[in-house]
Amino acid sequence: MRRRAARYLGVRPLRVAPARGVFSLSFDDIPATAWTEAGPILAEHGIKATYYVCGGLAGGTNLDLRQFETEHLQALFAAGHEVGCHTYEHVSVLNLSATDLKASLVRNAAWVAERLDGHVMTSFAYPFGDVSLAAKPVVAGRFALGRGVRDGVNAGRADRANLQAIGLESRRLPGYDLEALMAETAARRGWLIAYGHDVMDRPTPYGCRPEDLDRVLRLARSAGLEIVPVGAAWAAMSA
Repeated sequence: MRRRAARYLGVRPLRVAPARGVFSLSFDDIPATAWTEAGPILAEHGIKATYYVCGGLAGGTNLDLRQFETEHLQALFAAGHEVGCHTYEHVSVLNLSATDLKASLVRNAAWVAERLDGHVMTSFAYPFGDVSLAAKPVVAGRFALGRGVRDGVNAGRADRANLQAIGLESRRLPGYDLEALMAETAARRGWLIAYGHDVMDRPTPYGCRPEDLDRVLRLARSAGLEIVPVGAAWAAMSA
């Protein structure tokens, strides 16, 4: 009920009206393969993505997967990819008070700034896609936007504190008509955001194969969508 309430209440309105449809690719948590395997694919396509980082996961494991090292984060940032916030500890906001959430965001901001030459993160993704009414004003007060995991194309009027997205996840991909989603985004001049995790031949339920990533980028381009990181899409629409 708390997740459902956050979908409809505490909305921070955003008018989504780009000159043409937009596609943004993002990776949460940053398993090592989201850079080591996905990075070359993005470079081949000339695409920049958004990586949502939890400083507390650096050099460790999550879901039995090796996570990013600091040098991975620095390399992807140097390559021009956006770095956004995913809390420090990778914890659901449903389990945090507003005070504790603020502390986590401050800690993550300091951790990232120390390693990326003072970089200030401007976008946020909710861990596990969990959104709460108490968290939304905290996120909206610190970041230009927050991204959830509720399926759909952002078009017309959206909630900048809880943007919709689709999952590039092996557990979700079979249920999407990706061609139709890209066509809808183009026709409505909307904004389609995708999120993923690991990228490998035998992905977890939350990751995808390299060929899946390649396919979604080709489909976005074929549909005539502009492909930019989340923050860049926001900046263009709010200019």
